[in-house]
Amino acid sequence: MDISVYRPGELSAADRAAWTSMQSKAHLQGSPELANPFLSPEFALAVGRCRRGVRIAVVQEDGEPAAFFPFQRTATGVGRAVGLGVSDAQGLVHRPGFTWDARELLRACGLAVWEFDHLVQGQEPFAAGARASFPSPVMDVDQGYDAYLRHLRSRAPKFTRTTLAKERRLGRDAGGVRYVHDERDPAVLRTLMGWKSAQYRRTGRSDRFAHDWISHLVQRLFHTRSEPFAGILSVLYADERPVAAHFGLRTERVLACWFPAYDPAWAKYSPGLVLHLRMAEAAAADGIAYLDLGRGQKEYKDSLKTREITVSEGWVTRRHPVAIGHRARRAPVRALRNTVQSRPELFAPADRMLKNIGRLRSYNQ
Repeated sequence: MDISVYRPGELSAADRAAWTSMQSKAHLQGSPELANPFLSPEFALAVGRCRRGVRIAVVQEDGEPAAFFPFQRTATGVGRAVGLGVSDAQGLVHRPGFTWDARELLRACGLAVWEFDHLVQGQEPFAAGARASFPSPVMDVDQGYDAYLRHLRSRAPKFTRTTLAKERRLGRDAGGVRYVHDERDPAVLRTLMGWKSAQYRRTGRSDRFAHDWISHLVQRLFHTRSEPFAGILSVLYADERPVAAHFGLRTERVLACWFPAYDPAWAKYSPGLVLHLRMAEAAAADGIAYLDLGRGQKEYKDSLKTREITVSEGWVTRRHPVAIGHRARRAPVRALRNTVQSRPELFAPADRMLKNIGRLRSYNQ
C-alpha cells in the first residue's frame, strides 16, 4: 500500500471529491455502511478544527485513491477514531474490493494502537480487534413513508396509534403543529443544546455540551453544507414555539440521528416521538434510505426501528509497549460498562441511581 498521512487542511480538493464519490456509490456497491455521515470528509475536517491530532491517511493504488482513514493521534502513538465518544460510525472508507493490512496501516500512521467504539460492518482487518458488538437500530424509509408507517402499525400497533393520537391532541391543544425539517435559525440550535444539557444532568449523565469542543463541533457542522453532506436541525413547533428538536447529519442516503431533545413542559404529548415520525416522513421525501438511530438501549428506538445494524468496539494494536499499556487501562473499564448495559438486572438499578443523582444535583442548584 502507498500510504500518505495529512493534516485535515492539507487534504486536496481532488482527494475530498474521491472520498465523497466512494460514499455516494457505497449503496450501489453493496457497502451502505460506508455512506454514514460520520465517515464523511466533512465530519473529519470539522473535528480537526475542534481537536488536536486529527490526521487522514490516504491509501493509493496505481496512483489513484483507494481508501481514506481518518484518525486522532497522541504524541505517544495512541490512536482513536475521529470524534471518539460522539461519532456513531467509524472505519476506513474504501473503493469496492479493497483490502488492507491493519498493522501495516497503523505503522504508516505512526500508531501503536487504534481504538474504536462504533466500527461499522465490513471492516474485517479491524474487526479482528473487536471486543464486543452492539445493535444500532435503523428506520428504513427507502420504500417511502407510507410503507414505513404500515410496517410500524403491523409491528407496534398500540405505539403507532398512541403516538399519532398524541400528535393530533397536541395540535388541538396548542392551536396547531408545524414541522421544519431543515431549520436554519441558530437560536433554535442553542435551545436544543440547552434542553439536551438539562436532560443529561436530569438523568445523571455527563453533559456532553459542557465540553467546549463538542459544542463548537455541533455549531460548526450546523453551518456545514456541501454536496451531499449537511448538518440538519429538525424542529417540531406547537403554537409557533419549539417543543422538540433534533440535530443530526445527512449524506445522500443516510440521516444519522445524533442529538434529540424536547421541552419537558410538553412531555405528555410525547413530542420527541412525534418529531421522529415527521423526520422519517421528510427524510423519505428527500431520498434518504434510512435513519440511523445509533447504538444504545432506548425504549423509543425499539419502538421506531425496522431493523438493526451492528457496530463494534475494541482496538487494533501493533507489538508496542504503548499498545500494551493502553489496552491494560481501557479493557477493564469497557468490560464493566458493557456488562452493566447488557444485563437488565444490573442496568435498571444503575439507571435509577444515575437519575437520583441527577435529581439531587438539580435540587442543590
